[in-house]
Amino acid sequence: MILRPAYLNAVKPYINQPFIKILTGIRRSGKSTLLKMIMNELKQSGIKDERMICYKLDDFEFSDISAKELYGRIKEQLSSTEKTYLFLDEIQEIPDWEKLVNNLMQNENVDLYVTGSNSRMLSSEISTYLTGRYVTIKVFPLSFEEFLTFKKQYADIRNPRYELADYVRCGGFPATRLKDYFDEEIYTIVRDIYNSTVFTDIVKRNQIRKTDQLERIVKYTFGNVGQTFSAASIAKYLKSEQRSIDNETVYEYLEKLEKAFILSRCSRYDVQGKEILKTQEKFYLTDTSLRYAVFGFSPDSVASMLENVVYLEFLRRGYDVYIGKTPKGEIDFIAGKQNEKIYAQVTQEIHSEETQHREYDRLLDIHDNYPKYVLRTDDFAQGNYQGIKTMHIADFLLSKDF
Repeated sequence: MILRPAYLNAVKPYINQPFIKILTGIRRSGKSTLLKMIMNELKQSGIKDERMICYKLDDFEFSDISAKELYGRIKEQLSSTEKTYLFLDEIQEIPDWEKLVNNLMQNENVDLYVTGSNSRMLSSEISTYLTGRYVTIKVFPLSFEEFLTFKKQYADIRNPRYELADYVRCGGFPATRLKDYFDEEIYTIVRDIYNSTVFTDIVKRNQIRKTDQLERIVKYTFGNVGQTFSAASIAKYLKSEQRSIDNETVYEYLEKLEKAFILSRCSRYDVQGKEILKTQEKFYLTDTSLRYAVFGFSPDSVASMLENVVYLEFLRRGYDVYIGKTPKGEIDFIAGKQNEKIYAQVTQEIHSEETQHREYDRLLDIHDNYPKYVLRTDDFAQGNYQGIKTMHIADFLLSKDF
């Protein structure tokens, strides 16, 4: 088991505190393994095995169990004198799970950790039952730094700038990085993750009948990563394929893909007007391998996937991320948290003076003192250009400076 210290460090401050620790993220992103890591951390601190209880709730054993029945089973195992550390994996499989954890938290001798693969866990129902008593930690597939750590276990690591191509092409689902798989073997694993997520967390849970509509919306969004579009754009595309659908239904499907953590929505921000815009958003994938596993690898998609990778890194580090709208055009990302802000342009290569002006001039038009980056993967002269830092994307992903 390879440690993921960033997540362990995020959980540690809340151990033995009266909060439910909720780990959310796409299926197979490593949530169950993180529970094991937390359990090992507790063992090292002196907690005995018998004080830790773990239920894997997507097992067949629990397929028909009610929240009340599970509560009764758990209650029998709780100590009346010592703290019990309770781990409930894939808790969204239990109907009315919110009531279950709410009742468990009435016991002061319970320290509770749960995982879930659907962002319904972040809905108003949680707020209703668990107000002020939970912390949410979103678990992503491997970052570029974690990918290198995993790969070191079975292969020699080249210069990270060369390794970036492998990371973009085959992604970071932990299960695909346990040995030296061929690309097609990785895509087979990822297709299984994708299919089980779509069927279990979207089609089955929402009782969707027109699965062909969902598949076509997936095809459109996967093919337009990094491009602004609207529900009307998708509806028009489907109409061209003789598939009629209204805008509201498109939005509902997109929302379901978001809740299952397949897609992530990125809104536009008007830099001049200082407001978030509600139209022409972008969508990014939770892992770049999803696109290639479903549709096959295509070299002309690499530029958008590099943008996707940078977007995910901002999210992993806790930034709120927007697309910047300026009078002269678009800034790929404006990332902010607390009093920090970063502007970033992402490009695969700059091969002309025109491209260089496009990437740099939009940043030069922003007159504040926050860091500004142009991130690329080709050869370039190191240094700053009028205060804008040029970096290789691999170096940026591994940087500790943001």
